[in-house]
Amino acid sequence: MLSFIEVMERVKDILSRELGEKRVYDKDVAAALEISKEHFSMMKKRGRLPLEELITFCAKRNISINWLLFDQSPESLCEPTQKFAYIKYFKDINASAGGGAINYEEETQKLYLDKELEEFLGKENIKNIEALNLIGDSMEPLLKDGSIVFIDKSKRDIKKGGVFVLATNAGVFIKRVILKTDGSIELISENSLYPKETLAFDEVKIIGKVIGSLEKI
Repeated sequence: MLSFIEVMERVKDILSRELGEKRVYDKDVAAALEISKEHFSMMKKRGRLPLEELITFCAKRNISINWLLFDQSPESLCEPTQKFAYIKYFKDINASAGGGAINYEEETQKLYLDKELEEFLGKENIKNIEALNLIGDSMEPLLKDGSIVFIDKSKRDIKKGGVFVLATNAGVFIKRVILKTDGSIELISENSLYPKETLAFDEVKIIGKVIGSLEKI
């Protein structure tokens, strides 16, 4: 891994181009990384890199973090990286198991899968699977608050019921879904403390069926 000074010189070069080849100071780097000048100064003194902030900095600019930290060219990473399966991960979206949530139409990140998880989700169906975060306890004990939930967007038929991710005017939700005989849709929580809710069919957009979850450690 490159040293603190080497990495920050690269960050300064990036910012300098963004600012029209102007000189960039430590305070400008701290602002770009969204940390205080004092915190940046402390990390500089200790030679410790703010990794999470650097990852975000690179992600916003479509820059390879491997290039920034290890001086590895993006081209050298393509073939090894393609050996791993990945799915779309809506990291900034919290599908709610209780209250309202934000819009589903957001940019995605890649969530790379190890062999066991790839086999569990099904190799042939990976292209249809996406992941997002879950907040709230209304689907416990089935789905834990804070879990990453995997959904299959090819499975939207609710006639036989099941647990689905769905969008309503109130936000994105994860609920057990039942199609009633009058055409309305009943949304049910696993946690008995939460009441059932019934919505008209055209008030609900089914995004996909929940096929698994991964608890964050």
